[in-house]
Amino acid sequence: MSKMDPLILKELELLDSAVPFRASTGHHHHTWAKTFHSRPELYIRPRSTAEIEKVVTLARRCRRRLTTVGCAHSPSDLTCTSSWIVNLDDFKDVLAADRNTGVVVMQSGIRLHQLRDKLRELGLAMANLGSIDSQSIAGAIATGTHGSSLKHGLLSESVLALRIMLANGRTVQCSRDQNHALFRAALVSLGALGIVTEVTFQAVPSFDIEWQQTLQPLDQVLAAWDRDLWSQAEFVRVWWIPYAKRAVVWKAEKTRKARRPARLGWHSRLIGYHTYQTLLYVARWMPPLLPAIEWLVFGMQYGFRDGATTSAVEEGHAGLTMDCLYSQFVNEWAIPLDRGPEAIGRLSAWIHGDQEGSGIPISCKGVYVHAPVEVRVTDSSGASPRPNLDNTSDSGPTLLLNATLYRPFHADPPAYERYYAAFEYLMKELGGRPHWAKNFLTVTHDDIARMYGDDLVDWVRFRNAVDPEGMFVGDWHRRYLLGGDGALEESGIESEDDTSASTITPATAAAAAAASPAATTNRTRNYFPLEEREASRSTNHKEGGVLVVGELATPRTRTRSRTRSSETTSSTSEESFSLLHPEEAEKSTLFVGPSSSAGAVQDREGESRE
Repeated sequence: MSKMDPLILKELELLDSAVPFRASTGHHHHTWAKTFHSRPELYIRPRSTAEIEKVVTLARRCRRRLTTVGCAHSPSDLTCTSSWIVNLDDFKDVLAADRNTGVVVMQSGIRLHQLRDKLRELGLAMANLGSIDSQSIAGAIATGTHGSSLKHGLLSESVLALRIMLANGRTVQCSRDQNHALFRAALVSLGALGIVTEVTFQAVPSFDIEWQQTLQPLDQVLAAWDRDLWSQAEFVRVWWIPYAKRAVVWKAEKTRKARRPARLGWHSRLIGYHTYQTLLYVARWMPPLLPAIEWLVFGMQYGFRDGATTSAVEEGHAGLTMDCLYSQFVNEWAIPLDRGPEAIGRLSAWIHGDQEGSGIPISCKGVYVHAPVEVRVTDSSGASPRPNLDNTSDSGPTLLLNATLYRPFHADPPAYERYYAAFEYLMKELGGRPHWAKNFLTVTHDDIARMYGDDLVDWVRFRNAVDPEGMFVGDWHRRYLLGGDGALEESGIESEDDTSASTITPATAAAAAAASPAATTNRTRNYFPLEEREASRSTNHKEGGVLVVGELATPRTRTRSRTRSSETTSSTSEESFSLLHPEEAEKSTLFVGPSSSAGAVQDREGESRE
């Protein structure tokens, strides 16, 4: 606490000392892959709802942005901040569970592998999983995590209810039947609505799977595409090996057979693991080696001959997850399933040097890629409610292509920007949408607006209504979701040059904004008072990746206090404290959806506040 800003310590003294504030300074935050780094002012690890409420209250008084993180497995800069990080690793209890119904209530910080252990004790399991289990349950939901099955959609389809602490310190519950609009927005929230504190989840009886993987020519895989490739089992995924023009087809069904452990793969052994990473590192200087490296490594891992097959019977959770190996860039897009053969065929042509045949107007000369390209499917088209920011198709099954590039020893591969530019050009042309938690390089807010249409408009309006000061908004959100001028228009907020108290549509967002200090503007762009923008980025020479430095987006904030007749301008945190306290006393409890049909958001006790 001794290194903490004295102004924060001063405000902390005014809050309940019986509730701990578990904060530290000097924390170095980075993504799992060390692609991005930041140095937050405070790193906070609360252990109770009361502690989270204290964090939110203090942040509001001290004019700080909050960023909630779990394992930071997303390789993007989504979680980078120079303000306060809230890590919920110590907020991980299962609060209630019913073996008969499978309904489980848990604190939001629990990691998926921890949840697996808790569910196993109850004879339960998660119905569907992504490729890894290191994420927190809240993080997996917030970023649209999916598995690979036409019988399952996003992980969020198993979510029955959420409890979210909003920027005003109120905890509200939402579900299909309560605060429906908030629920739709929160199912893929990207950390921008508030802090999810509890998740009510529908588990299933525990199960084992029998899986089998077979090395096949790519032409054979594509020939089976419309026949039975994706329907031959409950779980199916493909690893495409581009230079060999082959693919590994993995399929799994639930079974009651005796467990049979999987053979340890070559790069899962110590010598294979380090040999592969070293070869990838050498290829940074000699990229033409990559086709030969692919042949050797994947031959050792899966076999050198077509038809090579391995199988196992494992606990479902273990069989559905995998080892990600090394630091990596991951660029995954969702396109309609029936566009898959065209996507793979054109990308394959580009990778093999046939730019003209690929129809991609970006030079492929000198570009070499890594294997495999992960190919998965999902179907969320029947989900109800459907998240506003669900990136999968709403009219049928979705194909998900993941162009992975490893970063051996945390070093970037050469020409990755050109590969990703070509990949993203193709995905956009085929009607694709990027996975929120991945690396995408050429996407703009205008792209996202075209991809999501009214769903994005509704999400932004609701986001701005429940967090009118932008406590949970960072540069990533502004860059992709909010655009250049969204704050004032969508929140019903006064401009610095317009102090008139005009009513802004939608009326509900205006009411929410009126209940809290308003967002402000500078002369070139509109920002929320607590919003953080990127000030600089530089190479992190010690560990690789990029160091991101943020700053308050509105260093000069003009706030109209409804309890004072005079207008005050502040440029420091200290000056803003006295302004905020009268506003905070009113609790800002009015939070209503973007349309009148949504109704008023209800607090934890279910009391409607209108």
